Amino acid sequence: MKKTKSILIIGPFPEPTTGVSLANKVVRDILNEQSNYNVASINTSYSRFDEAIGKFSFHKLFFNLSFYSKAYKILSYKTIYITPGQTFFGVIKYTGFIIISSLLGREIIVHVHGNHMGNEYKTLHGVKKKLFHYLLSKTTKGIVLSKSLKGNMTPFIAEEKVKVLPNFAEDYLLNTTIKKSFEKLQIIYLSNLMEEKGIFDLLDALTLLEESKIPYEAKIAGAIDYTQKEEIEKRFYTLQHTTYVGIVKGNEKNDLLNWGTVFVLPTYYKMEGQPISILEAMATGNVILTTTHAGIPDVVTGGIHGRFFEKKNPKELYKALAYFDTNKDELSQMSNSNKHYFKKNFTRLQFKQRLLEII
Repeated sequence: MKKTKSILIIGPFPEPTTGVSLANKVVRDILNEQSNYNVASINTSYSRFDEAIGKFSFHKLFFNLSFYSKAYKILSYKTIYITPGQTFFGVIKYTGFIIISSLLGREIIVHVHGNHMGNEYKTLHGVKKKLFHYLLSKTTKGIVLSKSLKGNMTPFIAEEKVKVLPNFAEDYLLNTTIKKSFEKLQIIYLSNLMEEKGIFDLLDALTLLEESKIPYEAKIAGAIDYTQKEEIEKRFYTLQHTTYVGIVKGNEKNDLLNWGTVFVLPTYYKMEGQPISILEAMATGNVILTTTHAGIPDVVTGGIHGRFFEKKNPKELYKALAYFDTNKDELSQMSNSNKHYFKKNFTRLQFKQRLLEII
């Protein structure tokens, strides 16, 4: 069959694995599965993991300039699908790609994986604000993760051009034969270990659980922000029932999620959108304890899928954990309910159908 749609994806791909890089990989895989699509990509993943997102450094500058050697690919593709960062520098590093694509009359799709771009624009002034607006106004079609996040693109393009594409989790997580144990709290954290993701709040809450002699076991997975590695590891040593299991993928991730009963994400991360890890936790029957941050309330309802607690408040997180320690029947019921909710809304097939319809 003749190829009818040519798409160049420009953005981060694993490694390292983040919500954006994983989503881009799946988008590329889905499009490659279509017989009438011709797909290529330019990987803009930054090789170092740290929390200083959006801040200038010469290492980042030279790295970002290096992937412009592949800009010639734009000549061969009609649609350019870009997943930029949400800060000034996160957008500016795509300047060349956007301008070349615009001059060549290409369709430019900008997929925003978070809720910071609109806020960033409001803080800018003068030439920086004009440049930021100029680049994003070249967008032909915008994509956001949920309806409440449309404001990240409406300063630059008309609202009708902004489409909603909820995140997803991979289908291999859907194993209905596994029976969970609810005898004690089995807590998991699956995200990058960084301050704004709330890792210190979780560790403080776990300390309170131990002081209260509430039985639990916690397993924490993800890459550690190297600027805070020493302090994070120091906290681990003080906890008797908490294990750091490193970076998990594939079967290891599946095993971890199926082992857990309570998934905790105390995030106030300024780039947060709709964390894939929350959907993965729901797919495997975990009850969600998290914050009302970014697009999370669009997919999690307190009292139905889990509980919300105040940001930067370990005591409130501790209270939510202690609640489920004494309400294990409710924990079990929510666990089963979350599996059904996921299957109805966030499978890879549903993501694929929505993606192809938008593109």
